[in-house]
Amino acid sequence: MWKTIVSHLSAGSYGTVSQGLLEIQPDSTPSQTTDFNGQKSQSLASQNLLIVSPYTSRPHLLDLTNLSISQQLLARALTLLAPCTEEYATAPYNEAFNWEIVHGFLKDLTGSEEHQWREQSFYIVVFRSQVPPTTDRSRLGELDERAHVEAMKSGGLLKYWFGVPNATGRNLATCIWRKREDAKPGSSGDGHKEATRATMNMYSEWHIERIKLTVTDQAKEWIMVSWED
Repeated sequence: MWKTIVSHLSAGSYGTVSQGLLEIQPDSTPSQTTDFNGQKSQSLASQNLLIVSPYTSRPHLLDLTNLSISQQLLARALTLLAPCTEEYATAPYNEAFNWEIVHGFLKDLTGSEEHQWREQSFYIVVFRSQVPPTTDRSRLGELDERAHVEAMKSGGLLKYWFGVPNATGRNLATCIWRKREDAKPGSSGDGHKEATRATMNMYSEWHIERIKLTVTDQAKEWIMVSWED
């Protein structure tokens, strides 16, 4: 059963972006689809590396050897993450992506790997923004890429996704972390601090939502609720 419960996520909480990643605003966006049958994917798999963001160079890849089997399987399932509506920038988070497909793939993976999945939770950060037309998007891209390298050093960033600004400049970026504690060191580097400072001047509006994802025993249910400290 697939179930999502999200309370008041659209309201968000305004403040620092220290627990998320500044999104890129590209003129041309790298492919966000991982082809498991492709030659590159096979080569990376042999090295226990996984593409988990639009960035594909070595510093941006996830080292699966640092993760539990369950975490590895979720990271692999999240390679299928994609928006299911053109209005993802403003849609409720649980309606913005193809969660049913990701969840279904996770269940398939647990079965094929004969893995006994036990209930566990993960930490999600959503960054919604609006960028004025005067913003230097190439500069935002540079800041984002540097911040992402720093975040990957924590070893717990399972997925990073960003969209493309719509006609009014609104966009969404999201990070899915192994646990909240991974997000703290992953967002404390100089690159992320510089990206945070840029937020004050390069965005006309932005806010953050924090979500708790729980996958129950045997990966039967997929539940999202607002994160509470």
